[in-house]
Amino acid sequence: MNYIKYLLVGFLFGIVLTKSEAVSWYRIYEMFQFQSFHMYGIISVAIATGLIGLQIIKRNNIKDIDGQSIVIADKEKGSFRYWVGGLIFGLGWALVGACPGPIFILIGAGFWSVILILIGAMIGTFIYGLLKDKLPN
Repeated sequence: MNYIKYLLVGFLFGIVLTKSEAVSWYRIYEMFQFQSFHMYGIISVAIATGLIGLQIIKRNNIKDIDGQSIVIADKEKGSFRYWVGGLIFGLGWALVGACPGPIFILIGAGFWSVILILIGAMIGTFIYGLLKDKLPN
């Protein structure tokens, strides 16, 4: 019964992404071709919402669901790994036409070929799990 709220948030997230056309391969293609501001606008709103939310959490000392203080650690110095990670993520997003968030939404919408993308994402996550202790992070 406790998981219903998470299910409802997931459905709401799916509806918002679908209605905003953020799951549309065409919109993603337009973004990577610099032909439209649509996806950049969605990403900008997400960044602004995150920044505002983090500031509210930090300034009001908001507690988590268990009553513990939410501590947001500073990022480590160095940008090389962020550039490499962003490049890999962006290339995967451009090649596949979907980032991880909409994968389940697209499957739910009946795009069955996206199951291959989900399998690829799971394999990539598994490989990262095997290699994470050997990576320089």
